[in-house]
Amino acid sequence: MSEAIIKDTEERIEKSLNSLKDTLQGMRAGRANPHLLDKILVEYYGVETPLNQMATVNVPEARLITIQPFDPSTIKAIEKAIMTSDLGFNPSNDGKIVRLQVPPLTEERRKELVKVARKYGEEGKISIRNIRRKAVSDLKELEKNSEISEDQLHSYEKDIQKLTDDGTDSVDLLLKEKEAEILEV
Repeated sequence: MSEAIIKDTEERIEKSLNSLKDTLQGMRAGRANPHLLDKILVEYYGVETPLNQMATVNVPEARLITIQPFDPSTIKAIEKAIMTSDLGFNPSNDGKIVRLQVPPLTEERRKELVKVARKYGEEGKISIRNIRRKAVSDLKELEKNSEISEDQLHSYEKDIQKLTDDGTDSVDLLLKEKEAEILEV
């Protein structure tokens, strides 16, 4: 039972890290990245559809994203979805392809983005600490019910703490990489 708690904790920390990676990938860093559009939903026959399921997204140049819809009649809906998003892009199209120019970030905007990335990182660390807290409480419950000994409890708590430390170190590494990417001119 206690091994199951350790395994579950490891999986939950991994999921938390993957979620943070996805969030950070979607952040703008001054150069074109197809992941910037991952959260865009387009109204398609009355259904909110993710953009990447209805078009091919490419990055032919460092400051250009092209979107080629599978159905050319959806170009207006795609443009509308991009304009109403919080990305701040102004799309243009030639009837077949939507083009997004990615303007360079100002120094002030870069610093704001670093703060946002750090906030996401802190939320990731909080999530990992909450996972640790639940695992430790589950282990203490097992010890209280005499399913494991006090020595085993301490051993498992050390294992949980090691997983937590590794998880928070991974968060710090992800943040460091993202900050470097954002601040790179």
